[in-house]
Amino acid sequence: MQKVSEINALFKLIDDPDEEVFNTIADRLLVYGSPIIPDLEHLWENTLDEATLERIEIMIYKLRLQDLREAFTKWNADPNASLFEGALLVTQFQFPELALDTLRHQMEKIRRNIWLELNNYLTPLEQANVIRNILYNYYQIKGVEVNYEKPEEFLIAAPLQSKKGNAIANTLLYAELCQQLDIQAHFINIPKQCIIAFYTSDWDPEEIVPNPQEFIQFYVEGTTGNAFSQKDLDQYMLRSNIEPKNSYYKQLSNTAIIKKHLLEFAKCFQSPTLQYKQKDLIELANLLT
Repeated sequence: MQKVSEINALFKLIDDPDEEVFNTIADRLLVYGSPIIPDLEHLWENTLDEATLERIEIMIYKLRLQDLREAFTKWNADPNASLFEGALLVTQFQFPELALDTLRHQMEKIRRNIWLELNNYLTPLEQANVIRNILYNYYQIKGVEVNYEKPEEFLIAAPLQSKKGNAIANTLLYAELCQQLDIQAHFINIPKQCIIAFYTSDWDPEEIVPNPQEFIQFYVEGTTGNAFSQKDLDQYMLRSNIEPKNSYYKQLSNTAIIKKHLLEFAKCFQSPTLQYKQKDLIELANLLT
């Protein structure tokens, strides 16, 4: 009862004109966490003052961000952290009320459809062809150019819902499917590209080798699922004045992929009114080690 009384008292002070008073109230409300969001939403619906509405929106955003920090910290500490679940956390930043179970269900349908087409006798290139046919032909997922004015196209929800994702979203989806299906193919760190490398069966990611690219059979461009060779990649690096490094050919950990995802997504929020989101996304990325 005392808790409810204090929350109600704090709500009545949200419109206090003194910014210092509001900051004190905000800090206190953060202690109660996201369970008070429905009450804040009810307060928002019954408030007319624009300044107070903005403060309520700030409080709801801060409470959700607090939950995300905790979720990312927990995900980062899990040695078996799922790439897909990490991508869903990024999605929650932009769409906190999105039904994530719907995305999980869609992901499972795609995984199952690909699994039914696979067998132990397929070569890696044949496996890649199966994934491409299911993802880009059967489900008709399209690749779109990276556009920082369209943040929704960076999220894994994009290819799963609208069937249109940029290189990052589509490659995340592809990499997660390979992990779920135990296919020896991984997201690698080629500059300015989102690429999946199909490794030979004797590749050991824990072993330090001088030339990891020698264990790569071919590459897949995540936007479209098309395969290409080492020669094609060498020509890209030459055209782009990129000095080849062995580190580019090693698979990225799930944590490193999601960190890269957060930092790229943050570039969508460079306008002065949205820079607070960019700052918060960079802060979330820095939680990942």
